[in-house]
Amino acid sequence: MLIRTQVSLDPEAYREAKAEAKRQGISLAEFLRRAVAMTLGATKTNRPWMRHAGALASGDPDASRDIDVVVYGRPRP
Repeated sequence: MLIRTQVSLDPEAYREAKAEAKRQGISLAEFLRRAVAMTLGATKTNRPWMRHAGALASGDPDASRDIDVVVYGRPRP
């Protein structure tokens, strides 16, 4: 369940957030949800590296397989 809220941004922050959301291929609302989750998660997790999970998107549907080549030096079976 999501709770609807209203947020006011100055024009520059709005333009920058909208542009970044577009670069990531997500809606402004999703961008803001992720920004809030990352900020809150950074203070709650005992695994600080997890706050970066999902922060980047390559647009490559095979990225999870390709990472095995980079990390392990071999393709995933």
